[in-house]
Amino acid sequence: MILKGKNAIITGANRGIGRKTVEIFAQNGANIWACARKKSEEFENEINQLSRQYDVSIEPIYFDLSISDEIKNSMKKIISEKKYIDILVNNAGMVSENKLFHMTTIEEMKSLFEVNFFSHILITQYISRVMLRQKYGSIVNIASVAALDGDPAQLEYVSSKAAIIGATKKLAIELGKNNVRVNALAPGLTDTEMASNMTDEYLERTVQNTIMKRLGSKEEIANAIMFLASDLSSYITGQVIRVDGGVNIG
Repeated sequence: MILKGKNAIITGANRGIGRKTVEIFAQNGANIWACARKKSEEFENEINQLSRQYDVSIEPIYFDLSISDEIKNSMKKIISEKKYIDILVNNAGMVSENKLFHMTTIEEMKSLFEVNFFSHILITQYISRVMLRQKYGSIVNIASVAALDGDPAQLEYVSSKAAIIGATKKLAIELGKNNVRVNALAPGLTDTEMASNMTDEYLERTVQNTIMKRLGSKEEIANAIMFLASDLSSYITGQVIRVDGGVNIG
């Protein structure tokens, strides 16, 4: 198993790519702190089932990404367990309402940045300190092809994901001398709840602009996350890996 005995923090673990990443990590032997915004019986039942099925530890951790005190308290709780922290997957985020730039307030932009960027940086500050002491760790930040191409999505979403990419490159330089790797994954449009909320016309146009002529699956994105998190990518850091089926190529 690729992640056997590793301990991983995964944010946004209750749905979509994050939920599938928890499953893939568990299948491959990782113990997980599964971070979500709200406690729910359904989520806890799911992770308990995964824990039993794959004989790993999966501990739910709840906090709101827009509330820094909740993030701090949750990270302190994880650190207080005094376990090795091998992997951090900064996956959680949000998509803003579909509005033009001139119709979007600065307050709305700040709110989105709070969730999509500053929360990840705060989590990384806490967890990277542990990794630096260990002299080992892998951090995977989930960006988006929108950050590289400028489309699709609204300016504030594109900008927040671009900030994640910039931070990834800088952190890789700062942390690399202590054997802590930092990479970003840039998924294309994936078959998740977000895609189901888009118009058929938009989805069809996106698919036709993809070499593979389909959306990505959650499992395909989660497998790429696992690769970057694992020792299979031990000589990769400071990189942005597109997983988009060949969008805008050719």
